[in-house]
Amino acid sequence: MELRQLNYFVAVAKAKSYTKAAEQLHVSQPTLSKMVRLLEEELGVTLFDRGGSKQIRLTDAGGVLLRSAQGILASLDDLTTELDDLADLRRGDLLLGLPPMIGGRYFPPILEHFHAKYPNINIKLIEQGGKRIEAAVESGDLDVGIVILPVENEASFTILPFFEDRLRVVLHAGHPLATRASVALRELSEEPFILFGEQFTLHHLIRAACADEGFTPEIALETSQWDFMTGMVAARFGVAFLPENVCEKIDDPDVRTVPLGSPELQWRLAMIWRKDHYLSYAARAWIELLKGWAFR
Repeated sequence: MELRQLNYFVAVAKAKSYTKAAEQLHVSQPTLSKMVRLLEEELGVTLFDRGGSKQIRLTDAGGVLLRSAQGILASLDDLTTELDDLADLRRGDLLLGLPPMIGGRYFPPILEHFHAKYPNINIKLIEQGGKRIEAAVESGDLDVGIVILPVENEASFTILPFFEDRLRVVLHAGHPLATRASVALRELSEEPFILFGEQFTLHHLIRAACADEGFTPEIALETSQWDFMTGMVAARFGVAFLPENVCEKIDDPDVRTVPLGSPELQWRLAMIWRKDHYLSYAARAWIELLKGWAFR
C-alpha cells in the first residue's frame, strides 16, 4: 500500500466522484480508477459501491479504510510540519553542559542572544565538572559541552577552542608572596591547596603541573564553587588557582591574586560535540553562534 493510493482513495471518497477527484488531484480519471482498483485488490475488499448512481458510495470496508487513512495522512502532515519546524528552528531542544565557573562568568549574554534569536528552542543546561561533561557528550546525553582543555578522548570529539586565559594564584592579602609580581608553582609546594574537585579538568591540570615540578600538593579542600574557594583563601585555609578573567570578579580586601609565572599555565576553553554523530538543528545553531561570538 502506498501513501499515494491512500491520498487518491480519500479524494474520491470525499468528492464522491472519480471525475471531481481527478480534477482536484490533477490526474487523469483512468489513472485514478486504476490506483483505487489496485488498492482494492491488495486489501481484498470492495471500497466503493458502483451501483450506477451518479454519486459513488463507500462500502462498509471503505468507511473503515477512510477513517484510518485520514488519521494516517493527518499524522504524516503533522510529522512533516514538526520536521519543518525543527529545520527552521521554530522548536527543538538544546542539551548543553557547562562547568559552574564558566557558565556564570561567560554565558548569560550568549544564552540571552540565542534565546532572543530562537525563542522556541528549549535550552536545558546541565552544570557539571568538565570530566563529567566529556562523558555525557560522548554517551549522547548532551548535545554539546563546554570544557577546559585537554580532553581525554580527543578522537571521539570535534573540538572548537574559543577562549584562553592565564591562571593566577589566589592568596590571602597577608601572605608573604601576595605582593610579588609573579609566583612560581614550586614556591607553593608547602602550601595547602584549595582546588576544584576531581570531576573538574582544572583539578587535574594543577596536579599534573605540580608533578612536573617535582612535588605532590597537600589538598586542604575541594569545592565546585570559585567564590567559596576565594572565601576559604580569605579565611587563611590555603591557596587557590583561578583564571585571570575570574580573578577580576573577586571583591575581597583579604584576597590578592598574583600571576603564576613558572610554569605559566593556560586555561583554555573549548566546545566539544561527538564526532561523526547526528547533531540536532538547535545544536548546530548554537555552535554557529559561538563561532562568531567575541569573548574577552
